Amino acid sequence: MTAPLTILGTGMAGIQLARQVRARDAARPITLITADSGDDYSKPMLSTGFAKGLPPSRLASRDALSLAESLEAVVRTHTRVTAIDPTARRLALGTETLPYSELVLATGAAPVAPFTIPPGLDKRVFSINDLDDYRAFHAALERLARPARVAIIGSGLVGCEYANDLVAGGHGVTLIAPEPTPLSRLLPDTLGNALSDAFHEAGIALETGHTLAALGDAGDQVMLTLDDDRTLEADLVLVATGLVPRTGLAEAAGLAVGSGGVHTDRYLATSAPGIHALGDVACVDGVNAMYVQPLQVGAKALAATLTGTPTPVTYGPWPILVKTPLLPVVALPPDQTPARWRIEGEGRDWSALAEDENGRMIGFALTGACVRRKVELARAAPALLI
Repeated sequence: MTAPLTILGTGMAGIQLARQVRARDAARPITLITADSGDDYSKPMLSTGFAKGLPPSRLASRDALSLAESLEAVVRTHTRVTAIDPTARRLALGTETLPYSELVLATGAAPVAPFTIPPGLDKRVFSINDLDDYRAFHAALERLARPARVAIIGSGLVGCEYANDLVAGGHGVTLIAPEPTPLSRLLPDTLGNALSDAFHEAGIALETGHTLAALGDAGDQVMLTLDDDRTLEADLVLVATGLVPRTGLAEAAGLAVGSGGVHTDRYLATSAPGIHALGDVACVDGVNAMYVQPLQVGAKALAATLTGTPTPVTYGPWPILVKTPLLPVVALPPDQTPARWRIEGEGRDWSALAEDENGRMIGFALTGACVRRKVELARAAPALLI
């Protein structure tokens, strides 16, 4: 019998890996351990649910029991691993200990807030990183029984997608961020301004170029004070200020860890024998790629490695499709600061090619009708890991 496999996490990474391993080995014992409900769902769908009027129950394709049955695996829900002992190959789950043979860390990344949430506002200030978070935010909107005014802190990928989704679902949205234009890490200013215009026309209030100075309780509203001392009120606040890999367990266990995640080689092996890392928590040969396509590539390669065919991860270019129907956006961010952006277009249809000092394309950004160029440009773009 092949060695049992234990996977920490039932997000996209953990479930994709379990499926890939099961497809290659029908008999291998697999245990998935998760601190949440263990439902099987597509995380990218979370930022499309309000426009479609989908309750949380419609976003899960199966619950944990059905997932376990489909994988012929053990799925332990609402179970928090508190320590890893790499020498004894044991997990601590509070007072319980659980041996493992081969372990995969698929613990993902956690939202980070650059401010403290005052006591009493925890029922009105949210972040959404999984289906349980979506349930809590959706329930808060339902309790209002009317269209809400939602303040979103952060204008990156998550903030912009939820701004588009919530306004399409009939809610009022204010987007607050220090950058001058939305998606500033993906789009040069010309394209960011086009997205700003599309948001403004849809009724999204933009407070770009400003940071949040304070949150306060204003009765049934949340009071937001900006860095210029102006105040805004909102029913709910959604914090979308970025994610950091969940490396605490690995670091406490003595594994090599950095700001980009748990360090692995191209085979996703960590510095501890018998432990691999996958998905948002992994820094693969110096690259942390918190996107769906690299995750899928990694799951497939690791499943092959764990079932007897050592397979290194290779990442081709992965264009990011931003879910902002108000203005379609596709981007392949360069892995270095471009020497220049070559920008062409008009109105809201823009192509921007990032070039190095030798004129070589190292990334691109597209809006509007120009997103149809994504396949052509992706083929010409350099791979990050080859």
